[in-house]
Amino acid sequence: MPTKAVTDASFSEDVLNSDKPVLVDFWADWCGPCKMIAPALEEISEELADKVTIAKVDIMENTDTASQFGVQSIPLMVLFKDGKPVAQKLGAAPKSQLKGWIESVL
Repeated sequence: MPTKAVTDASFSEDVLNSDKPVLVDFWADWCGPCKMIAPALEEISEELADKVTIAKVDIMENTDTASQFGVQSIPLMVLFKDGKPVAQKLGAAPKSQLKGWIESVL
């Protein structure tokens, strides 16, 4: 399953009310490291589709959600379980590290 674009309007339904864990990637199109990890997140989204949904929130277009979670640096990945943030990772990393981190917090 490809990554899912989430907006301020859909965040509650897509992330907080999801029946499975959701990894939210807070990003912006001007962010080089965000662009570097995007292909890896797409691949991980396919590989772990039965375990986690990977969502992307563009912080420039969805300022309410970004400020609600105190996003100050990107890329910031926050894992939500049962509507609550349970883990976060700041910065770019190789696919193997990202996938390992996601699996360790699931």
